[in-house]
Amino acid sequence: MSILNQNLLTLDFWQDKVTYAGHTLPTGSIGCAAMNISDEQIGQFVQLAIPLAAVVELIKDGTPTAEHLTAAKKSVLQITQMMRTTYPFSLFDFPADGRDIQQIFSREYTDNAIAYIKAAQEIGMAAVFDEQYKKGVGIVTLISELAQLGGTLMIYKQGMIEFAHKLHDSKRTPEGYAETFAKHFPKDEALSPNNSAWMQLTNTTMQYVSSVMPEKSIPQLVKRMHYVSFVGMFRSDLFEGLCVGHAPRKCPICGKWFLTTDARQTKYCGGLAPGDKLGRTCRQIGNLKGREQRELADDHPIRAIYNRRMNTITQYLHRGTLDEQTAGVMKRLAKDKLERAIFDYEYAKGRYETEMSQDALLKEAKRKT
Repeated sequence: MSILNQNLLTLDFWQDKVTYAGHTLPTGSIGCAAMNISDEQIGQFVQLAIPLAAVVELIKDGTPTAEHLTAAKKSVLQITQMMRTTYPFSLFDFPADGRDIQQIFSREYTDNAIAYIKAAQEIGMAAVFDEQYKKGVGIVTLISELAQLGGTLMIYKQGMIEFAHKLHDSKRTPEGYAETFAKHFPKDEALSPNNSAWMQLTNTTMQYVSSVMPEKSIPQLVKRMHYVSFVGMFRSDLFEGLCVGHAPRKCPICGKWFLTTDARQTKYCGGLAPGDKLGRTCRQIGNLKGREQRELADDHPIRAIYNRRMNTITQYLHRGTLDEQTAGVMKRLAKDKLERAIFDYEYAKGRYETEMSQDALLKEAKRKT
């Protein structure tokens, strides 16, 4: 399948399911998976896209040459190769040898792209729907989508992880999530023109199509959403998931986000626990450690360090030397470190106490905010 025929920014919604790249998953799965893309990976996407950003500016001005477009091939190839091993993009069928990239950057395609760009300057959006420019529209769209991938992933993680942590303490129901949503996104700010995070959701188009879902043998009417940014797509999927009772949760053992799909207080993911020589899952390890965690006395050294730090943060907050947002992030970080120390003996005996100092937590919180 040619990469131009793969809808990188399209989701199909049906009841409590979402379909991406032909794979049907519980709604919210795509948005949850995006939070597990590491900062290092995002940084690589951003760096690889720098040449594409320059080409996008030339496209906007209507001044690129075929040589400019051809020069973008290397970045597109590198980014798609990285997407092949990065979930959820790995759901797409990207040929390992990059032969599809070689094809779309042939002279035939780049010349058609130049013709399309010139036509768009003259007649506007009508050029997009002209079949004679189909190849050119495809290559320009691909360059534009990949140019913003890393940046929008960064925006998404910065905006959603704090909210996802607040969902931990919610009732695991659509009503509970709605209550937390209302507190995190005040109504007077939600649709403000100055709120860039919300503006990411406005540039979408929607259509209803008949599609045969993988688990059904007959066509179903689905809501197909097309987005102009990855951050808009991921947000939309995550919020659609909340509407049906699906929400992200962070596994305290492996540190990855996973999706819960019912009201049970599922705490651990089903993935393999990192470093476990027996090949057990985080859920299996968590069940074994659950009793130990519940019986950990308040005066246990691990918990005592945590309690002291929480008290200090509260004192600083009352004195006005800490703002509520920073204090909230510090408390969340402290809780994460406590849970890790309970499950990870080496960490508890090593970096735990140092990372739980007031200065260390404050520095880490400022980096995250």
